[in-house]
Amino acid sequence: MVELDLIVEEDAWSEIPDLESVCQTAFDAAVKVEPAEGIVALLLADNDVLHGLNRQFRSKDKPTDVLSFPADPMDRPMLGDIAVALGVAKEDATAQNKTLADHLTHLLIHGYLHLLGHDHQTDHEAEKMEGLEIKALASLGIDNPYSTD
Repeated sequence: MVELDLIVEEDAWSEIPDLESVCQTAFDAAVKVEPAEGIVALLLADNDVLHGLNRQFRSKDKPTDVLSFPADPMDRPMLGDIAVALGVAKEDATAQNKTLADHLTHLLIHGYLHLLGHDHQTDHEAEKMEGLEIKALASLGIDNPYSTD
């Protein structure tokens, strides 16, 4: 089970009804495909905050949709921190013709898997990680985000 420590810095995230439940449901689905127990601190912010974090921690001078910061094993039960940018997430959801809630769910599952050490740097890693994401999303009735149909 994942305990959620939700911090909403950008008020416009409230356009998602029952936001905390959407977030917890995403983590519950992720845990079913890749079990872990602990606390995830989730920051729902704006593009400027993610831009700053992306520049500081990844040397990329642009906003991004989601960032994950795994906790050190000594910090257990903390699994880590996830931050999501509203502007990028909204643009991507619109471009992919999906609801913001469904896209946020995908980003949280993706971020959670990064906290557990999954990555997508190689084709093999990406295939494994995407398969877990697809399975977790399907359990919630959300379509495969990687489908080209």
